[in-house]
Amino acid sequence: MGFAFTERNLKELEALAARYPSREALMLPALWKVMEQEGYICVEAMEAVADFVGVPPVKVYGVVTFYEMFHTEPQGKYEIKVCKTLSCALCGQGEILEHLKKRLGLEVGERSEDGRFSLHQVECLGSCGTAPVMQVNDTLYENLTPERVDEILKELS
Repeated sequence: MGFAFTERNLKELEALAARYPSREALMLPALWKVMEQEGYICVEAMEAVADFVGVPPVKVYGVVTFYEMFHTEPQGKYEIKVCKTLSCALCGQGEILEHLKKRLGLEVGERSEDGRFSLHQVECLGSCGTAPVMQVNDTLYENLTPERVDEILKELS
């Protein structure tokens, strides 16, 4: 099982190359393309990115494992990220996380058997004034309560 960029993604990356000072500088955009294309970054994809940008695969691996936004395993259709920093913790993040774990039957870092949900804790989501917050895919939800979490999960069903 290998990895190859789609023709469209490869063309988009080649077009971006003119705007970057070096091929290596394309590493993050290339990794985002892998995430868009596959939903996660497998070892074969890391090797393909390394070949594309001209660096050793271990350098790509280091970047992938450094950033929380990149995943090395498949994620659920709905990736739920709960902020774990101080503002959210003081405003009820623990209650929100426990509620999600109970409702979804998941622990942090797990994906549901049906592939619908993944649950993560992440560093600051940049909305401290409206804590506690969580992000589902690209949508941020603020001022959470267990009841609001239930409404959100119902909307996703």
